[in-house]
Amino acid sequence: MACKTIKKTDLRIRRQKSVRRTVRGTSERPRLCVFRSGRHMYCQIINDETGTTLCSLSTLHSQVKALIDGKKPVEQARILGVEMAKVCLEKSIAQVAFDRNGFIFHGRIAAVASGAREGGLNF
Repeated sequence: MACKTIKKTDLRIRRQKSVRRTVRGTSERPRLCVFRSGRHMYCQIINDETGTTLCSLSTLHSQVKALIDGKKPVEQARILGVEMAKVCLEKSIAQVAFDRNGFIFHGRIAAVASGAREGGLNF
């Protein structure tokens, strides 16, 4: 079974490299990188020119944890996107490049994107 898991991870990293060839974060338009594990979701705003993370948020963060309690995973992801948009707008970031990080744009990943758009971010 371990071989199958390694293969899935390797394929995702391969897709991730393919996405990163085209999606680059700049100071005017940083990259919104999304990672999903089996249980949680993580978002980061990254400036690739300087190699710095401008802000980050996850479903483990206390600000988000109170809002997602008892909700289904896709709804949790949408709420995470909305909260990430609020954090970005506080830091004067309105334009971002969405990085799906090798994951298929479906389900929780798409929900984070729609929540971020709902919150006021432009892709």
